[in-house]
Amino acid sequence: MTGSNREIATAAFAEWAAGGGHVSSIFAPDMRWEIVGRSAASRVYASAEEFEARVLRPFGARFDPEAPFRPVTIRAVYADDEQQTVAVVWDGEGTTLAGTTYRNTYAWFMRFWQGKVVEGTAFYDSIAFNELWAEVLPADG
Repeated sequence: MTGSNREIATAAFAEWAAGGGHVSSIFAPDMRWEIVGRSAASRVYASAEEFEARVLRPFGARFDPEAPFRPVTIRAVYADDEQQTVAVVWDGEGTTLAGTTYRNTYAWFMRFWQGKVVEGTAFYDSIAFNELWAEVLPADG
């Protein structure tokens, strides 16, 4: 993707919301990602692969393929060109393998370099996340 960091983030979220891709497409391989708080996934991940393997793939495997988790509302996209940072506040939703609906609101702060996210920080409702993580087993066991 090309364009400003704000345009790149907005396009990636729009594509993910439409079911045509995933926001991880804009992650740099050496990205550092932190999930703040006390959720089951809260910690610092040293690379995009580690974040995807330990969080994103097991998270996604808890959802019905016909109604996967994805953004349903983008509340705001803020950009600080000087800091090369984009903040996205968004609501996500999906139907779990248990037939329940998981909803959460996220605030992601992403620092870009050459069109890719090199550092990210995520905030969300850790209670809702922990309930999903503990109560719904991923499809692959």
